Amino acid sequence: MAPEWDQLVVDAADPVALGRWWAEALGRVVVNDAADEYEIRPAPDRLPGLLFVPVPELKTVGNRLHLDFRPDDPAAEVARLLAPGTRRSGRASSRGRGWCSRVPRTTSFCVLEERRPG
Repeated sequence: MAPEWDQLVVDAADPVALGRWWAEALGRVVVNDAADEYEIRPAPDRLPGLLFVPVPELKTVGNRLHLDFRPDDPAAEVARLLAPGTRRSGRASSRGRGWCSRVPRTTSFCVLEERRPG
């Protein structure tokens, strides 16, 4: 039997603030709100979770993790996610058409446009 994917661990300078941002952005619930382990999930009993943990150093090199999302209405989703603290960083290219954004001092993510046939 294959292992179950439990969670994705995200290093963060401020795990609580970053976890709250992603919970709101993804519509997830908080299952652990400790300062040293802030976890969100699709529902309390559903996996995988995103676990935000503190690290003392700030990010200094490129991302090793990049999340892509493909919503029903990409333009509306980009507008919703361009909240305080989020900035548009460019146009997606290698993974499809869409917009890339960055939450301060964290990994970036892309909101991709509808998948085209072929």
